[in-house]
Amino acid sequence: MKKKFWLLPLLACILMLTGCGKSVNDQSVLKNAKQSNTIVWGVKGDVKLFGLIDVRDGQQKGFDVDMAKHITKHILGPQGKAEFVTTTSQSRIPLLKNGNVDAVIATMSITPERKKIISFSKSYFDAGQSLLVPKNSSIKSTKDLNGKTVIGVVGANSVANIKKVAPKAKVIELQDYAQAMNALKSHQGDALTTDNGILFGLAVQNPGYEVRGGTFTVEPYGVAVNKGQTSFTEAVDKAVLEMQHNGEYNRLIKKWFGDVPGFKYKELYRR
Repeated sequence: MKKKFWLLPLLACILMLTGCGKSVNDQSVLKNAKQSNTIVWGVKGDVKLFGLIDVRDGQQKGFDVDMAKHITKHILGPQGKAEFVTTTSQSRIPLLKNGNVDAVIATMSITPERKKIISFSKSYFDAGQSLLVPKNSSIKSTKDLNGKTVIGVVGANSVANIKKVAPKAKVIELQDYAQAMNALKSHQGDALTTDNGILFGLAVQNPGYEVRGGTFTVEPYGVAVNKGQTSFTEAVDKAVLEMQHNGEYNRLIKKWFGDVPGFKYKELYRR
């Protein structure tokens, strides 16, 4: 009877993958980042204040981008490098799941539905959903939306939220915020809805529009990572906490939101 030597390499592979009971997937992103001295981040490219591509130099700039750079330095040290891949609300999770990025920091609210398929760090920014309308609009709050057309973006949870608070409103979804803003300008809708921070950025770019209605949801933003990346998630949480304690976080809040009309940025401070 032939000895089944082919079982030995198979067994070795199984042990290597399982780590004798502990998955190496838990440390793969953090380990790879330390080896390459680089963390690859998914960030927005069309959201002023958070992640917007500067046409002058082609670089992403915003609060999320700066947070990613600072978190990278805290995890990898002063020489650590942050690389960026542009994402949209719709492509954030696929990019992460496919391994195109190590983490996503892109105005992404922590929700129970999303936590079923990916993991999150603790919240690094407190947002809330609001409305953007023309300054001459009669819409003051969500109470005025029934019978109106509201514009949202595919992949954002704001569309589902607006259907709950204004069930008689017509909702249309577009691919990104540039398209959504153009639709609002061309009167395809009466209001644009998403998180207040994003809307204030759009208002800065479009002076004839303003944010209204306060915030009618709580939207804690988290850094998205793949499930099983516990060590990396813990490293991100530790980095954000260090930033809050040493004042870096509040300086970034002031840098990006301090001069935005109507934005109560000091309410976002953390210590």
